[in-house]
Amino acid sequence: MRTHYCGHLRAEHIGETVTLFGWVDRRRDHGGVIFLDLRDRSGIVQIVSDPVRTPDSYGLAEQLRNEYVVKIVGRVSQRPSESLNAKLPTGQVEIYADQIELLNAVRKQMPFQVSTGEQEPVREELRLRYRYLDLRRERMSQNLRLRHQVNQAIRRFLEDQEGFIEVETPILTRSTPEGARDYLVPSRVNPSEWYALPQSPQLFKQLLMVSGVDRYYQIARCFRDEDLRADRQPEFTQLDMEMSFMNQAEILALNEKLICYILKTVKGVEVPQPFPRLTYAEALDRYGSDKPDTRYGLELVDVSDLVADSGFKVFSGAVKSGGLVKVLPVPDGNATVSNVRIKPGGDLFKIAAEAGARGLAYIRVREGDIDTIGAIKDNLSDAQKQQILERTGAREGHLLLFCADAADTVNATLDRLRQAIAQEMNLIPADQINLLWVTEFPMFEWNAEEKRLEALHHPFTAPYPEDKDDLKTARAQAYDLVYNGYEVGGGSLRIYQPDLQQQVFEAIGLSEAEASDKFGFLLEAFEYGTPPHGGIAYGLDRLVMLLAGEDSIRDAIAFPKTQQARCLLTNAPSGVDIHQLKELQVASTYQPKPKES
Repeated sequence: MRTHYCGHLRAEHIGETVTLFGWVDRRRDHGGVIFLDLRDRSGIVQIVSDPVRTPDSYGLAEQLRNEYVVKIVGRVSQRPSESLNAKLPTGQVEIYADQIELLNAVRKQMPFQVSTGEQEPVREELRLRYRYLDLRRERMSQNLRLRHQVNQAIRRFLEDQEGFIEVETPILTRSTPEGARDYLVPSRVNPSEWYALPQSPQLFKQLLMVSGVDRYYQIARCFRDEDLRADRQPEFTQLDMEMSFMNQAEILALNEKLICYILKTVKGVEVPQPFPRLTYAEALDRYGSDKPDTRYGLELVDVSDLVADSGFKVFSGAVKSGGLVKVLPVPDGNATVSNVRIKPGGDLFKIAAEAGARGLAYIRVREGDIDTIGAIKDNLSDAQKQQILERTGAREGHLLLFCADAADTVNATLDRLRQAIAQEMNLIPADQINLLWVTEFPMFEWNAEEKRLEALHHPFTAPYPEDKDDLKTARAQAYDLVYNGYEVGGGSLRIYQPDLQQQVFEAIGLSEAEASDKFGFLLEAFEYGTPPHGGIAYGLDRLVMLLAGEDSIRDAIAFPKTQQARCLLTNAPSGVDIHQLKELQVASTYQPKPKES
């Protein structure tokens, strides 16, 4: 039987005989004495075998290679002073192997090195193809442990300190419009009818509030058939919470305590409370984003009123058509950003164009002079230039980057430029954690393609009471938690009166009959004494990604999908036998494109 894990052995175990299991991380032969680094999930410990002190194990020790699975029985000894390893928690001890048992060998060429000391960069496709080997490596092993610790902290805080009850909600449910495409599952016993995999447990957690559960949570699997990015997956995990009889201030305060508990427990980091707050309008005005990274400055400045009547038609035309003119002031930008980078073909111009901008204007502030270019030089008065300098606080060395267009384009452009320049100029403190609540989102946004309003968060979000007379322009009692420029959580107070819920459905274009068909069960539940309630959901994968310091959500998930929604390990999705489709009474309408001759 195993007596200890490798990484748990310390000086207090010296003299004990221990039994260990694990993988050979590395094998070294030093003049007839063989050293093995034995690895399990807890860490590494050094094993020693020599022909004099451990003759029974020496012959087999010579035959072992990296990643062989072994059992070791031996005595814990003090390492010689010259071989102490301060980098390892087990660096004061070593195990003289009285017995070695080979449990399994490696029978094929390893696709990449797993050993801790021999790792080289590996293509992600190869890592995902052999994910079980990738998970053995220190980086991914640490990420999995971190994820477990986050889950553990969540459960301890919510259950032990705040009285939450964990309730599981269905995976097979009905398709309801929640903003993304559903994954659909045909029903064999109900021909021509379909289940949907849940995009979130939203409706069920609200029904649990009707049920009197009062404080619910779930670490829930969710599914969305949408285009993928580095921080998005088709199946993902969220911490889902719902609370009755709490107002927004109480919900935010409880969730601040939760996040601080997680950070303290998992990372040993103290974060001050309360977290800063910005309204949606303030966030867009100052940062061009509803999830701003506030670890650095580079705040945007609106100068629309100063240039509305200027002779520069790009500026005045944008304002007259309802758009904006905003500035990104870059301290010391003159020294770091050349004209070539701002003009067509330059990298900053390309970033702006990808965000929808047609170009960038700029001003360079030099000693006793304002250096402009092209039409902006001839069509801004000296007074306007001086007003711009005063409003932006620009000083000698500043570069002022201008964008003039529709508000969405201006904000998206300057947000991307702000991030790129901050990264390039090393303005982002690597170890700093900035948390921020963004509140007062609009209830709706306009879907130009479908020519209708759609809920910015979801149609179950309650408006501010003072805005209920005009839902189309109402603010939602919604809140997002932003962590260093990433939205990690979002929630709201919910609608709990059936008449108001029906009005919101009408606003997004659902007729009474359609609302009854898709959400009749919810509207009916609201007739039976529903308490005021609200909640929040956290993207657990994204939160772990940030805590681990990773750039991709895939490195926070044991078995993720690619950006093409494929599992390279199991080669899913795949075809199925025709008899399975016949049982389900479904058939594929897919027609492969003819090959080009």
